[in-house]
Amino acid sequence: MKFIFHSILVCSLCLNSFAQAPKTNYISKVWVADQGNGTYKNPIINADYSDPDAIRVGDDFYMIASSFDAIPGLPILHSKDLVNWKIIGHALKRQPPFDHFEKTQHGNGVWAPSIRYRNGEFYIYYPDPDFGIYLTKAKTITGEWSAPKLVAAGKGLIDPCPFWDEDGKAYLAYAYAGSRAGIKSVLAVMPLTADGSRATETGRIVYDGHELDPTIEGPKVYKRNGYYYLFAPAGGVSTGWQLILRSKNIYGPYERKVAMDQGKSTINGPHQGAWVNTQNGEDWFLHFQDKDAYGRVVHLQPMKWINNWPVIGIDKDGDGIGEPVITFKKPNVGKVYPIETAVESDEFGAADLGLQWQWQANPQPTWLFTDANKSVLKLYTTKMPDDAKNLWDVQNLLMQKFPDDEFTATTKVTFKPNPKLENEQIGLVVMGRSYAKISIKSKKDGLYIVYGVCQGADKGKAENEKEINKLKSGTIQLRVKVSEGAKCQFSFSEDGINFTNVGDEFQATAGQWIGAKVGIFAIRDTQTNDSGIAEYDWFRIDK
Repeated sequence: MKFIFHSILVCSLCLNSFAQAPKTNYISKVWVADQGNGTYKNPIINADYSDPDAIRVGDDFYMIASSFDAIPGLPILHSKDLVNWKIIGHALKRQPPFDHFEKTQHGNGVWAPSIRYRNGEFYIYYPDPDFGIYLTKAKTITGEWSAPKLVAAGKGLIDPCPFWDEDGKAYLAYAYAGSRAGIKSVLAVMPLTADGSRATETGRIVYDGHELDPTIEGPKVYKRNGYYYLFAPAGGVSTGWQLILRSKNIYGPYERKVAMDQGKSTINGPHQGAWVNTQNGEDWFLHFQDKDAYGRVVHLQPMKWINNWPVIGIDKDGDGIGEPVITFKKPNVGKVYPIETAVESDEFGAADLGLQWQWQANPQPTWLFTDANKSVLKLYTTKMPDDAKNLWDVQNLLMQKFPDDEFTATTKVTFKPNPKLENEQIGLVVMGRSYAKISIKSKKDGLYIVYGVCQGADKGKAENEKEINKLKSGTIQLRVKVSEGAKCQFSFSEDGINFTNVGDEFQATAGQWIGAKVGIFAIRDTQTNDSGIAEYDWFRIDK
């Protein structure tokens, strides 16, 4: 059997700096996919890593995901067994054009990316639907990534995936965003220079999905047994299926077959992801599931080939179409690796900000200081933009993804307000198209707990803020408990033991193409020559 599959190349360069990290693995207190008995449960990552793409390089698996306007962007995750994943870095420290992304750009920025390994380098192609398709490269996965370069400029070009054929010719498969291009539900291919750095011609539509596969997008290109394959999601984010197209010519014509749909499972819209294989020849497929306020979480499905067509998941009714599994035997990678999950809690004891944290825009150096000596994270209050209607428009919210359907986030903070200012606020927020926050607010006569809710924040609606009570000191614990259905109850404690609920239960909502996030902030509404300081002692995720 002959095939080209860039995710299985072996290379010593995969021994990167993250391999020297501390030996103690982080294990979530709320969601662990590895069941410890040779099986796993889906989702393997119960957090919003949407549009995943993945490769294997030697014994290491790497996965990337879309990040939209969150910075740092293009998260990179690592696994040894496709079940236990941790985040090891980001390929995008700041998002170009830099001045454009200094403001919040909800739903814009990095859409579905792809990662490949070739000639000793990692390649990531990502689309910005307003500017075009970018390429960034690195010699090592946790090394310095090159400045993003436009491979193909143009509005509405999305979801790129490169492919190098046996003859060295390079191609890029992609799709179109109807909101920018005025057309969607088609896939296209354009030729690239041999190094993959720029398009040499305009692209050619190779498949029209309007009739059978509306909203087809997100193509991934592979070659096997002389067939070119386009793996592509169709039918919509929350309702669709995984389509496979194959042809003897990269420009088509393509035959079609559905490889996976929801079937009788509870996993809606199972599609968009990556085919990878293990060192022992097993085939697997990583994909997302849209869970509304929780975002698009990552699943792992077994995969097999029948008559040169893949079947993803388990074909329970014999129709040749797989459906997702909930639990399954772990992939055979030759050995058993320890349980590990992506980091969520943070004691703020390191000089660098934890990799789970992201801003709502390109950050400014005046927003924070990581004081490893005191083991605190200092956020300096920053003036809200003059045109900000609410926190939706505020750049310096420091947030992370929801880690599970049910969890509790608690942080301990000491607020040192600027004595020259009033109305500085620091606190804890659950952010989406609607949001809620609990915060400490400075007033002339002291510090107060306030609770704010903004319904329709993305529509410019005003926040409804309620003063709860005056505080005895500036040191307090703030908490939000998230229960099934993304229902959030905020509370606070002055002694660290007894917590007082504030407000009614808040229904978290998704953001623009992302799930709700939880995080911290420090803001003010006026400008002077100095700021107040919020010293966050720790941030902990628990049941």
